[in-house]
Amino acid sequence: MSGEGAPYYGNSPSPYDPAPPQAYAPDPNAVPHSRRGRGGGQRGVGADRFALTIHGLADVAAAFLGLWILLYLLEANQANVFVDFVHGVAGWLAGWSQDIFVMDAEGLRVFFNYALPALVYLAVGHGVAAWLRRL
Repeated sequence: MSGEGAPYYGNSPSPYDPAPPQAYAPDPNAVPHSRRGRGGGQRGVGADRFALTIHGLADVAAAFLGLWILLYLLEANQANVFVDFVHGVAGWLAGWSQDIFVMDAEGLRVFFNYALPALVYLAVGHGVAAWLRRL
């Protein structure tokens, strides 16, 4: 048999032995997912990174405040270096909201005076991040 027209898989005119499927070739004019809706180019990438940074900072601030509330309510050792560090960071983050709520129950006072700034940081940080992502 010669090489021309030799019966092998993919060279048969029979409908029962079809040719192998063609390899996937992406559309050269397709827009990558990361650039859809951005008007092309790399426009908006910096805003997305800045939004992610703000989003992350708001989460870290709320985590420190929540951790301090948890450590206080569980009566963690105040002389411990880690507890002192978390208390210092939480006190700095919640400095603007101290004594908004004045109550006799110390646990409730700490909870509300530190939970309020945590919620504010989350709401403002996530709101600003969502707004930046739309730019």
